[in-house]
Amino acid sequence: MVVTQLDKGNSFRALHQGTRAFIIANAWDAGSARILAGLGFAAIATSSGASAGTYGTRDGGITRDQALAHACAIVGATDLPVSADLESGFGATPKDVAETYRQAAAVGLVGATLEDATPGRHNDKPLFDIVEATERVAAAVAATRKLGFPFMLTARAEGFLRGNTDLDDAIKRLQAYEKAGADVLMAPGLPDLASVQAVCAAISQPFNFMVGIPGKSFSTAELEAAGVRRISLASSLYRAAMGGLVAAAREVKDKGAFGYVDTSLPSAELAGFMRP
Repeated sequence: MVVTQLDKGNSFRALHQGTRAFIIANAWDAGSARILAGLGFAAIATSSGASAGTYGTRDGGITRDQALAHACAIVGATDLPVSADLESGFGATPKDVAETYRQAAAVGLVGATLEDATPGRHNDKPLFDIVEATERVAAAVAATRKLGFPFMLTARAEGFLRGNTDLDDAIKRLQAYEKAGADVLMAPGLPDLASVQAVCAAISQPFNFMVGIPGKSFSTAELEAAGVRRISLASSLYRAAMGGLVAAAREVKDKGAFGYVDTSLPSAELAGFMRP
């Protein structure tokens, strides 16, 4: 049976409408997407950091075309709905942002995120002001409402990752993005469950909690009780996989030993996740 983009969009939207939290697993290439699908996850996401890593560069170092080509490969790997991390929308103006999300849908995505952080990790203005950020969200919403299938736009308040740890400001921003039409809301880096609960109580749309920051990750049950409806894993699975690579390579290079071979995933099991 052919799974259409409409099918995927409806499936992805339905996941957000349930009464339980679900985990969206972040893949870094087509192969990892196949494995995650085979393990039973219901949806796949990309991670900007992991995507950049596959190109051999740091988070924030790839272009829109690269991000969309990478997402397209992951979309083609499974029949699951895929949402992409598209950073700040790869555009200087709301019109440019709208074009990014139009192109995102064209490569098969049924969801994507939009940050309110300005591009670049070292600048004097780490966040767009709330008015401009809201205009950018509204432009992305307008573009995705014309698609003919559900497209879940996630608006991200990035303050806690960019030096602004004012919870009231984060809530104010999320409420503005919700009013502009965002389908899902997100504030990475919240420090504790009380903050998560406060955010969830202040908004009506589903909230996505991003696991993956050491010391600021909580169990599915705790997050669900706080009001979270979607849990994403950021680059944590990619970092776990690369950590295994580095440990194995160091064992080979520094010790001349190959113990990692005995603990690695058997080739036959790995092949079972892949297409013939």
